[in-house]
Amino acid sequence: MQEKILSTKKNGMLVLILSILLYIAAIVGVIVGGIMLDSAVGDANLLLATVVFAVSLVYLFVGWLPWLGLKILKPQEALVLTLFGKYVGTVKGDGFYFVNPFCTAVNPAAKTKLNQSGDVATPAPALRQTANGVKIEAVDKRLSLKVMTLNNTKQKINDCLGNPIEIGIAVTWRIVDTAKAVFNVDNYKEYLSLQCDSALRNIVRLYPYDVAPNVDTTGDGVADDGSLRGSSEVVANRIRDEIQARVESAGIEILEARITNLAYATEIAAVMLQRQQASAIIDARRMIVDGAVGMVEMALEKLSEKELVQLDEERKAAMVSNLLVVLCGNRDAQPVVNSGSLY
Repeated sequence: MQEKILSTKKNGMLVLILSILLYIAAIVGVIVGGIMLDSAVGDANLLLATVVFAVSLVYLFVGWLPWLGLKILKPQEALVLTLFGKYVGTVKGDGFYFVNPFCTAVNPAAKTKLNQSGDVATPAPALRQTANGVKIEAVDKRLSLKVMTLNNTKQKINDCLGNPIEIGIAVTWRIVDTAKAVFNVDNYKEYLSLQCDSALRNIVRLYPYDVAPNVDTTGDGVADDGSLRGSSEVVANRIRDEIQARVESAGIEILEARITNLAYATEIAAVMLQRQQASAIIDARRMIVDGAVGMVEMALEKLSEKELVQLDEERKAAMVSNLLVVLCGNRDAQPVVNSGSLY
């Protein structure tokens, strides 16, 4: 289905003014025709009065039909029109349009409300009650061509290591082909939401939550440092490309995809927190030990250079042991003063 733009229909104000003038002329014609019928003399005058009265009266009943073809569009809005089931074209751009009064606007996603910009702020549809008490819902069939943001619900997905995580994305999109969006899929909003969920699941399962050894996230057969937490830009771009490939047939362009929520699932969050704490403690201890060894080495070198104290190997070992205990301990050392001989 190819989009067809109707660019020669922007004459709604002219049609409105002409139809109003004709309606006024029809009212005057009914009045004048009635007067002429009462005072008509001769067959010719009677025929003329009858024609004027009949034509004016008929127009009073059908003269409102052109008003059904008047359409008002705001900036970044469009109307997809069909005539007796056949697609006739799309009206785009702000203005006052006149189209075939028998054309109907089509928007299968008009009633669909998702957690996205545009749907949240849309007022509730107006209800119009007929004479027999039946309520008719007035639905706006215009398509928005603005940039929209779909905030999909959080999903629980297993990463490449099998750890369950909770992740959510925000997708920025817009309609670029109204005919494809309306006719190629049943409901383009629900279709987009479903494809976002599917693409997110396919991409997330390729990455670990954090950097893990011997994991290939790019598919080149070489282990790398890719992860959901550390490579969020790369993951977001892959998710965007995956969604775009899926919604191309629906006339939708994906501008951006961003991860809005990323965390371990609640059932393993406490265990993973302990793991991260243990890793942080090990890294801190390693740094403390490296620093302590350097300080002990420096102390022995200074003592040896200045020849302040002559230490044999046994005394050096005792000194190294004491310094390491003091420097690596997680509590303040309690000094002990030796008042006797060193030997």
